[in-house]
Amino acid sequence: MKRILVLASLAGLAGGLAEMGWVALYSVATPTNGMEVAAQVTATVISSAAAAPWAPAAGMGIHLLLSLVLGVAFVTALWRPLRNRSAHGVWAAALLFAVAIWAVNFLVILPALGSDLGALMPLGATLLSKTLFGVAMAAVLQRTVIRSPRQGHA
Repeated sequence: MKRILVLASLAGLAGGLAEMGWVALYSVATPTNGMEVAAQVTATVISSAAAAPWAPAAGMGIHLLLSLVLGVAFVTALWRPLRNRSAHGVWAAALLFAVAIWAVNFLVILPALGSDLGALMPLGATLLSKTLFGVAMAAVLQRTVIRSPRQGHA
């Protein structure tokens, strides 16, 4: 069980880091400010903290913590039952999971909270970000399955 939690955590963190990398690249290519995106993550959780000097760092921490939780949720609910099936099923499940999370976040939760986070980047850019989360998460899980086939696929 401990090995699966470590794997799930690594998969979630890989997804979170992929998203952070995408936001950084997007920020270089557009007028979007990546530090403002991170600060708005904090502001979504602590509304009075948007202008705090520590808000961007806290936003990155919050994002990575949520990514870790998503990795554990995915592995527990979907990957463990699917891991003995085809690799395509795992990849499809990871991508569908990521897109579902994106839809709930950007179409339901953020608008309901009145968060400015959803307005900082176009929806297509945020959808690509979450898709990259799914790709990175699936890649970590698939690599583990390939590297340790005799150990019961993690």
